[in-house]
Amino acid sequence: MLSTGRVLLRQSATIPRLFLRAQSTNSLNKLELPFKYSNSGPSQVKYTKDHEWVSLHEDGTAFLGITKYAADALGDATYVELPETGREVEVEESVGSVESVKSASEVYMPLAGTVKEVNTALEESPQLINEDPLGKGWMVQFEYELEKSKAAIDGLYTLEQYEKFLKE
Repeated sequence: MLSTGRVLLRQSATIPRLFLRAQSTNSLNKLELPFKYSNSGPSQVKYTKDHEWVSLHEDGTAFLGITKYAADALGDATYVELPETGREVEVEESVGSVESVKSASEVYMPLAGTVKEVNTALEESPQLINEDPLGKGWMVQFEYELEKSKAAIDGLYTLEQYEKFLKE
C-alpha cells in the first residue's frame, strides 16, 4: 500500500498497464481520423517489429502509419512516398517510404488488403510524420478481410508488447 498523505492506495497489477496506455507516445491520437473513423474508435491497434502501427475498425477498414519511435529515429521527414489507391497489397509488401535528413525507410503492410485512400496532406507537409505520427501523420487507409488476416493480426504486438519490445 502507498501512503499519499491522508489517502492510502492499494497497488494493483492493472496500474502499470493503465499508466502505460496513458503515458505512451506510441498511443493512437484520439482526435484524428485513424481513431475517429468509426464512432467507437478502432476495435484494435497493433504494432509491428518494423515500427508500423495499424488501427483496425469493425467494418474492415484499417489505417497504417509509423510509430513515434520510428519517426524520432528517422529525424525530420522531407519526403513521403505513398501507394496508389486501388492497389492490392500482400503482407510484408512495401507500400511506400519515408525519407528524412538522416535516412530513408520503407513502410510495409502488416496485413493483406486494398488501398482505399492515402494521406495526401503528407505530400505537402511530410513533417506531419514527425509532429503526429499516430494521428495526422497516418499514411494509408485500406480494407482488409478479418478472416484472411486473423493469423497476421494475432502475430502483431499490442501496445504493451510493443513498448516491451522497444526496451529489449
